[in-house]
Amino acid sequence: MATSKRSAFCLSCITLFASLLAIVPVSAQAQEIKVTLLGTGCPPPVMDRFGPSILVEAGGQKFIFDAGRGALQRLTQVNVFWHDINGVFLTHLHSDHVVGFPDLWLTGWLFGRPGRDRPLEVWGPRGTVRMMSFLEQAFEYDIRIRLYDDRAAPDGVVILAKDISEGLVYENNGVKITAFEVDHTPVKPAFGYRIDYSGRSVVLSGDTRLSENLIRHAQNVDLLIHEVASLETFQRIGIPPERTASIIAHHTTPEQAGEVFGRTKPKLAVYSHLAMPNATEQDVIPPTRKTYSGPLELGEDLMVIEVGEKVEVRRPAKP
Repeated sequence: MATSKRSAFCLSCITLFASLLAIVPVSAQAQEIKVTLLGTGCPPPVMDRFGPSILVEAGGQKFIFDAGRGALQRLTQVNVFWHDINGVFLTHLHSDHVVGFPDLWLTGWLFGRPGRDRPLEVWGPRGTVRMMSFLEQAFEYDIRIRLYDDRAAPDGVVILAKDISEGLVYENNGVKITAFEVDHTPVKPAFGYRIDYSGRSVVLSGDTRLSENLIRHAQNVDLLIHEVASLETFQRIGIPPERTASIIAHHTTPEQAGEVFGRTKPKLAVYSHLAMPNATEQDVIPPTRKTYSGPLELGEDLMVIEVGEKVEVRRPAKP
């Protein structure tokens, strides 16, 4: 009889423990948005700052924002397999933001554990659908041979492209992605993106001058990742003043970015897509401090920012 009572008591304990587990909130980590800067550079081919590309993970999903030079290599470095990517979002169609896409698309289709076996969704500004259709034509021979010779999964090479306009462009499993127009004149439209998940928020500026529309979309955001262009970095490598002035006119100076940060009040501001890639902290941080005194980091390739109760930065280990 005593044994039976003990068994019943143990069973009750197990039942109670299981019910408690059922109501325990999902782990803090599962509620985070994790952002990895895959590439923080611009067109010049340098080894420490690859082309612009950002990995965002939220709600069990993985997204790539822009696919500059070396995006696939950086993904490999952080042990993310291309077949796990749920979609690609393009800010605009300048070559430095898309030149890594064919590598992501085709190499990722062929290699991995296994290679990609489902269609890839791509969102971007007007012209994205046309660009993707031409890429499919350009690589038609390779695709045909890979299907025949390598027996690659037919669905894995399919691109489902969409030309988007400003507004909510993606919503699934609690993750919302909103596109908003920025000012990268004469490139029109050019987009920034806002990612919202479980009360956390991230804004990516894309390429832009000081943008009032970005400021509206980034109010009190947890993490604001913004481009920056420093006059000194152009002068240091001898770019003619006329050319420098033309480039700077399409981008945001540190002083202007400081104004953006001051008006949006992010928990953390991070510089990425540095023009030029030889920019140092001294080039961009002190000028920003003229107009902004809040939390600020100079981004680098493979930097990880975890957006949870706190916004925490992990820099890559130095070789």
